[in-house]
Amino acid sequence: MSAAAQPRVARAYTSARRHPWVLGKLGDWTVPFGPYTPAQLVVLGGGAFVLIKTFAWWSWVGPVPVVLWLCAVWAVRGAQIAGQNPFTAMLGVLVLLGRHPAGRIGGRAARDKQPTHLRGQFVIEPAPAPAAPARVLAPAGAGSAVLVAVSAAQSAAAGSGLARLLADAAEAGRRAA
Repeated sequence: MSAAAQPRVARAYTSARRHPWVLGKLGDWTVPFGPYTPAQLVVLGGGAFVLIKTFAWWSWVGPVPVVLWLCAVWAVRGAQIAGQNPFTAMLGVLVLLGRHPAGRIGGRAARDKQPTHLRGQFVIEPAPAPAAPARVLAPAGAGSAVLVAVSAAQSAAAGSGLARLLADAAEAGRRAA
C-alpha cells in the first residue's frame, strides 16, 4: 500500500491519561512496589501511625495486623466512589455540607425575603336600584322566536357575567309563573 493510500490516524489524550495522578515515579524510576495513588499513601501513612500507636494492643497477634495493613494499601490502588477517587468524593461531600441549605441564585446564597404586611382596602357600595322588567315584543308561539328588549340601564346594572346569568334565570322564572 502506498503512503498516499494509508489512512491518517489522529489520537488525542486527556491530561489525566498523559500525566496520571500517581506519586513515586520519576522518569523511568519508581519507588519499590510503586507508583502509589494518593489513596494508597493515606492508607499507608495513616495505617502506620495507627499500628505504631496501638502496638501494645496487637503485639501478641504477631505480624497479622501488618499483613492486613499492607493488603489494605494494595486494595485501595483503584478505589473509586461513584467514579471518582476517594479524595475528590470527600471534597464533594465537604462542599455539599458547606453549602447554604436553600441553594444559590446568581452565585449568592438564596435567602427568604423579609415578611411584609399586606395593606389592602375594600369599599362596600350599595346595590344598584332594580331596573324595570324587560318587555316581550312578540308572543311566543310554536316555532316562533321570542325577542326580548333589555334596556341599557339593566345590562349596566347587572355587573359581572354571573350576575347577568342569575338575573336572566330570575327573569325566566318570573315569566314562567
